[in-house]
Amino acid sequence: MKILLKHAALLVAGNETQKMDVLLDEGVIQRIKPELSQEDAQCIDLAGRLLVPGFIDPHVHLREPGFTHKETIRTGARAAIAGGYTTIFAMPNVSPCPDTAQRMLKMRERSLKEAGIAVGFYAPITKGECGEELTDFDELKEAGAVGFSDDGKGVQDSAMMYEAMKEVARLDGVLAAHCEEERLLFGGCIHAGDYAQAKGYRGILRAVEDQQIARDLLLAHETGARYHICHMSTHRGVDLLKLAKEWGAKVSGEVTPHHLLLCDEDLREDGRWKMNPPLRSKKDQKRLLEGLQEGIIEAIATDHAPHTEEEKSRGLEDSPFGITGLETSFPLLYTHLVLPGHLTLSRLVDAMSTAPARIFSLEGGRLSLGAKADLAVIDLNARYTIDPKNHQSMGKNTPFAGWEVQGRVDWVFKDGIPLMQEGSIQPWNE
Repeated sequence: MKILLKHAALLVAGNETQKMDVLLDEGVIQRIKPELSQEDAQCIDLAGRLLVPGFIDPHVHLREPGFTHKETIRTGARAAIAGGYTTIFAMPNVSPCPDTAQRMLKMRERSLKEAGIAVGFYAPITKGECGEELTDFDELKEAGAVGFSDDGKGVQDSAMMYEAMKEVARLDGVLAAHCEEERLLFGGCIHAGDYAQAKGYRGILRAVEDQQIARDLLLAHETGARYHICHMSTHRGVDLLKLAKEWGAKVSGEVTPHHLLLCDEDLREDGRWKMNPPLRSKKDQKRLLEGLQEGIIEAIATDHAPHTEEEKSRGLEDSPFGITGLETSFPLLYTHLVLPGHLTLSRLVDAMSTAPARIFSLEGGRLSLGAKADLAVIDLNARYTIDPKNHQSMGKNTPFAGWEVQGRVDWVFKDGIPLMQEGSIQPWNE
């Protein structure tokens, strides 16, 4: 299928764009010029809307198998498409988790039928994510694992993490870590700050995260492993990552939209404000943004974590951790970071597409000749109110309901095939 995209706005640098026509054919970008014509192509006039590489989210929870009352591969993929994503990576904390080649292959096979977009699956670092015995890294990588993670838990045993990193380094894989020292949790449910103290909640110390970040960065440098820090939330974590990069360690980090836009001063007595890591202080929020601006933190990931309405109705103490994010990430960050001048549009797109592709050695994340035609079209002038009732995800648990935003995803192309047209998701295997 040949598709000619007319009058597209392509990013040049910073917030600067230039008008171009783009021809898609056989799943790749064939031509980019100020003026193109192609008689045998379907012509789509983008009327000056922004054309970017499809977004890549290296951290989502699809809940399948085991928790399909919260989300499925299909509904999660639809949510991703609505948000402009063409590739997502699913965490392994499902039941049963993909800790064998057979399970990994079964999940990948199901995603090919259900997703429409590219879905990669992490394999757990330890069997059953129990932290007691390493999985067979060779077998799981051969079965298609995109990386290794015990997300939802930190690996508590330092010697085991060291051995895991040696395996990852040998295979040139990526280990993505949820950093959490369980012995320091003390039953906390929100950040150990002023709000927790005022309301009488048990708090989660920064050291819960920082201690494992520091340990893992040392081990990554020692072993040469490619190591990625999940959902960073502390100011010291940013400084530690910067230090490890200065050593020459092969390390990277991600930050979520909610940690960039919210802090514990924004907390409400509502389960939608409970996530792990928790919303930290204004100081942490500020340093995370600086880390993203400076390129210390390379990627933005949503940590999309859908739950049922009943589960999140239990308040801060008793609700499960996690919020949704796939359908709100770009408009929130464009509205509250790019438009006020805190971040350039180019840096935002890089963090949501190019950087994740670079970290995980993917083909996507580029808008250039010969690149995969994984693309998103965004109307930067469209304004609307976030309403989770209209979301594709089964989970409606977002603290951003009612926020006014600007920047709407209108089209999404995967391998040159339109999966969303003017906001309407198209069937791919129905």
